[in-house]
Amino acid sequence: MAVIDLVKWDPQGPVTLFAYKFPANNLSTYTQLIVQETQEAVLFSKGRMVGKFGPGKYTLNTENLPVLRNLFGLPFGQKNPFTAEVWFVNKVWTFNIDWNIDRMDIHDADYNTGIPLVAKGTYGLKIEDAERFLLKIVGTKNVFDQHDLTDQFYGEFSSKTKSILMQEMMANKIGIKQISAFLDYLSEKLRSNMATFWQNIGFDLTKFYITSIEVDGTTVEGKRILEAISRQSAQSIGGYTWQQSQVFEVAKDAFTGLNNDSGLLGVIIASNMMNGLGNGIMQTPEIKQTFSKNNDDGNVNQNLNSGKEIYCSNCSNKFSNNLRFCPGCGDEYNPCPKCGTDNDKSAKRCVSCGNALSSSQQMCLNCNSVLDSSDEFCGNCGKSVNEDKCTRCGSVLTTQSKFCPKCGQKNS
Repeated sequence: MAVIDLVKWDPQGPVTLFAYKFPANNLSTYTQLIVQETQEAVLFSKGRMVGKFGPGKYTLNTENLPVLRNLFGLPFGQKNPFTAEVWFVNKVWTFNIDWNIDRMDIHDADYNTGIPLVAKGTYGLKIEDAERFLLKIVGTKNVFDQHDLTDQFYGEFSSKTKSILMQEMMANKIGIKQISAFLDYLSEKLRSNMATFWQNIGFDLTKFYITSIEVDGTTVEGKRILEAISRQSAQSIGGYTWQQSQVFEVAKDAFTGLNNDSGLLGVIIASNMMNGLGNGIMQTPEIKQTFSKNNDDGNVNQNLNSGKEIYCSNCSNKFSNNLRFCPGCGDEYNPCPKCGTDNDKSAKRCVSCGNALSSSQQMCLNCNSVLDSSDEFCGNCGKSVNEDKCTRCGSVLTTQSKFCPKCGQKNS
């Protein structure tokens, strides 16, 4: 086997190599060793380290390696062969090593509930102790690159990082809402705590950065939390609460279905809910738009305004539009089908909104809805149009009634 005259390493390729073993080990005391800048060469023979060399050009003789005389009995000043492994260690600073943590469950300080989080970032390393690095982690490999490093220590690295992150977030009550403001603080905490871990295997941790900590959207729980956060943000911007948003959905469905009985029932339910929570939700653009869209129908408007107070066109007394007659003067309520204002029987147009009024306008005795002259039943409540009414108080009478159940007037 020929003796190697020159030993050197020229790193090539996009992947960072931390260590490289020269492929031949048949050396001699006249072999030339060239170590480039940012490199260090370490020689091993018979399981022992026999020498370390920094940048420069060297002759591997017994003067540079006096231990060879003890290992091989080599005389001084002669060309003698020997076997040794030459490792080149890359001591350049590496800045672009990516890291990530798949999932860590934490009790969030902002939302007071458990949230699955993921984190990622970058860190940089530099080999500080080449001998310790080679002995502890390289083993029998011929090449040790950046991927070997991350794969070998992923489990321990991930466990330590999770533990430190969760301890700091819980101890300082850092919630997901303000987490971005603490990335520098958490990065420094991790760097200082992880430095010892890397030092034990010969590395100097030159930097450590967290680029993001987010809710894990790949899990079912994470998706639900992100949806809840999105809804809460929309409510905060829109100025309404969760309860009001539920009322909005009921009201929206109710206004959409006003043409059927379930729609009318929904309006009543929504109206009651709104009264309980406050009418502020009626000012939201969505409700106003839906309300305006359905407001073109006079009957719809009249029913939505059921229970509001109006003024008598005869005596100006205020009374509820649920009443058929004014309690002050007994004048019959003649509402405008568009705005509900009481008008005189002879009025051609509404005194309030100018809407045209029919001189032959007929009202349902049960719900006050406007009827056409050809109607036999009310299109709103279904009551018969031809029912008798009391000549004294106007109450509806059935065909079997001999006396008015309200005032006692005899039914003639």
